[in-house]
Amino acid sequence: MKYRVITISRQYAAYGRTIAARLSEKLGLPYYDKDFVKKTAEEGGFDLDTVRAESEELSQGDKFMNTLLNAATTSYSSYDSIFTTQAKVILELSKEPCIIVGRCANRILRDAGVPSFHIYLYADEESRRARAKELLAEEGKTVADIGKYIEKRDSKRRTYYRTYTGREMDDPANYNICLDVGAIGVDRCAELLIDLLKD
Repeated sequence: MKYRVITISRQYAAYGRTIAARLSEKLGLPYYDKDFVKKTAEEGGFDLDTVRAESEELSQGDKFMNTLLNAATTSYSSYDSIFTTQAKVILELSKEPCIIVGRCANRILRDAGVPSFHIYLYADEESRRARAKELLAEEGKTVADIGKYIEKRDSKRRTYYRTYTGREMDDPANYNICLDVGAIGVDRCAELLIDLLKD
């Protein structure tokens, strides 16, 4: 493989974790997704619940408060501290071949000059609704309006990405390949990526 690290950015419920697991199995690489919560908490001395809540999503209200706090104090907000720590974790993990899901890893690695291949996954609303229901069930959660829930999760991810990279998350220029998982299917997407990455 010519790329040491693979990153996967994705819309909420666009099968990012599922495809990461398939690539991990077929390419023999570890993948990191929710593992970041524990690794970031350990590295930065943060509370696990704080990292879980603030490690990849930022609402417009949170962004405003984040800016306000940074202007009023000489210290970073928790969002900034967590991002800085996550970036250190990503760079440390990238010393060995691996797959990293989310957390602006594509920009962090590209800016650091680490040879890496960047994937963006998206899907139609119907596919994402079905997947979101599965994810919520796994977490033991229910929501009144699944469409609004998906929209809210996407909005927070976009705001987080924009805040910490200065770019738009769904801009194809940020990635080597963008795939519509809803139209192509999980299995076929995984097969296409494996073929590309094995060359």
